[in-house]
Amino acid sequence: MTDTAHREGLLDADGPLRQEGMNWFVLRVASNKESSVRETLLRKVQIESMAHLVGRILVPTEKTKTIKAGKTKITETKLYPGYVFVEMKLEPDGRIPQDVFFLIKETTGVGDFVGTAGRPTAMKEHEIEKMLVDSRKPEDQPSVRMVFEKGEHVTIKEGPFQGYEGTVDELLPDKGLVRVLVTIFGRQAPIELEEWQIGKSEGV
Repeated sequence: MTDTAHREGLLDADGPLRQEGMNWFVLRVASNKESSVRETLLRKVQIESMAHLVGRILVPTEKTKTIKAGKTKITETKLYPGYVFVEMKLEPDGRIPQDVFFLIKETTGVGDFVGTAGRPTAMKEHEIEKMLVDSRKPEDQPSVRMVFEKGEHVTIKEGPFQGYEGTVDELLPDKGLVRVLVTIFGRQAPIELEEWQIGKSEGV
């Protein structure tokens, strides 16, 4: 197997639930070190020829789209901040193989595996399924993060209707807009606003 093929295999979320003889474990890492820990482990596994002991290494992320003043910004966020998912083979007594243990523990930013000392707890099947689904989300379709809900009471902070209060009537994620019902001159009128133009009403 070439280095490239092996590297892609370690990042592949479309494979089987578990590779033969292996299971998934959750590794705690320092905040904002998830990607660097993963990259370092990928290199170490290749250099030390440990592919028979360590399988895939994943850090599920999500791309979100925000629209402000007509400009679209796409950001990538970690779905499980502070964690890296490692597929590996344990010893018959449930312990991490010594070579693998030191390979992982000597990596900057690494904490401990979820579980008892030296014996990590394997992820449950439904947890693995969800993690793998999260890892294979299409990158070309970033989700639009909406922080308001229909029926929520809001205050307009920017624009010609600044200071008015209203109720969220509809979320328009494709446009990055929120439709708010505002009472103007005694009549309710729908106004489409960008999220940054409104805020949650205090005391409601």
